[in-house]
Amino acid sequence: MSILVKLLGKRALQRTKHLSKTKLRYPKRLITFEADFGLPSAQKEIYKVAYNFAKEKLLPHAPEWDQKAHFPVDVIKEAASIGFGGIYVKDTDLGGTGMTRLDAAVIFEALSTACVSTTAYLSIHNMCAGMIDTYGTKEQKEQFLPKICEMEYFSSYCLTEPNSGSDAAALRTKAVKRGDHYYLTGEKSFISGGGSSDIYLVMARTGDDSPSGISCFIVPKDSPGLSFGKKAHKLGWNSQPTREVIMEDCKVPEGNLLGKEGQGFKIAMQGLDGGRINIAACSIGGAHACLKYAKDHVLVRKAFGGTLSELQTVQFKLANMATRLYSSRLMVRNAASLFDAKDPGLTVAAAMAKQHATDECFDICNDALQLFGGYGYLKEYPIERYLRDLRVHQILEGTNEIMRVIISRKLLAHDFQT
Repeated sequence: MSILVKLLGKRALQRTKHLSKTKLRYPKRLITFEADFGLPSAQKEIYKVAYNFAKEKLLPHAPEWDQKAHFPVDVIKEAASIGFGGIYVKDTDLGGTGMTRLDAAVIFEALSTACVSTTAYLSIHNMCAGMIDTYGTKEQKEQFLPKICEMEYFSSYCLTEPNSGSDAAALRTKAVKRGDHYYLTGEKSFISGGGSSDIYLVMARTGDDSPSGISCFIVPKDSPGLSFGKKAHKLGWNSQPTREVIMEDCKVPEGNLLGKEGQGFKIAMQGLDGGRINIAACSIGGAHACLKYAKDHVLVRKAFGGTLSELQTVQFKLANMATRLYSSRLMVRNAASLFDAKDPGLTVAAAMAKQHATDECFDICNDALQLFGGYGYLKEYPIERYLRDLRVHQILEGTNEIMRVIISRKLLAHDFQT
């Protein structure tokens, strides 16, 4: 049983599951700038647990992890011991924490105040765990979920290919069934955890060239025919490895087909709905930290006979940063609540939240760097690390241009009733 379950008790965790059926209690008084605003007491405690872990275990080491491109496996496993390895895996007997998507958004936001890169990997791992929990057979769940939730197994999501990024349905990785095994051939690009993860959820084509020709497979690291490219050198996200995943007649048991043949694209897209909310929450955590650093800096930095905080231009910039952060947090938590409620408008809400939050939060980090002046450009100060880590959020889990395509298609097809 995880620390979160022990701390809050199953009854408190059950209460958070019904949050999607009730209105979030946003404050009627002056808007607070704290991240746990409007949350029920159980979720405030969840945020506190995650934030304290981030402050103690992630923040002191994050600059070194970034500089040395170190993947902090031991610390990530400590996070799993709290319950962060299978946050929304429903069955606690299989190691899951049994929490909601809104809980997860709160957790990822809190952790990202310290290290966006490490938290982002944890969010991807949880996305994979959630896909197996949702679509897996009883045998698959029992085989994989306990070790995934404990993070004895790390996991990676494999959709993007060298020639199919935004056009994900055009993927070319093939899966051919021979006897009681599938044989996968193809390459996956930009895979977080590639070469280090133990389990890979791979989308491959078992049928025609349409989205309904795609299936999803659980591919263990030791599968014959599976190999990895060289470790990528990146602008940010340096505390997690990124490599190509290469399959050359990669042998996978037929029992590792997740869901049914032809269901893979649906599984991948539902995974991305949650992944977009998660990565947006990571952006909010990083932006929250940068806003705090910037506020503290302008209160003591002196220029033109006073502190920077006395200048109206600086005050207005801070006000805009706080408003962007607040609106992003509202949109992400609303999208997470819609996910929990299985609302049919989830995909659009997740796209809106991801596009808005990742754009606005990157701008918050950039504005914070500007307020620091030349110091913001130095690695001795924290802002530049957050800025580099947040930049990729506008690209992955579907670029923000694709988010706008999703939104506009639904909008143009919508028949307004009022």
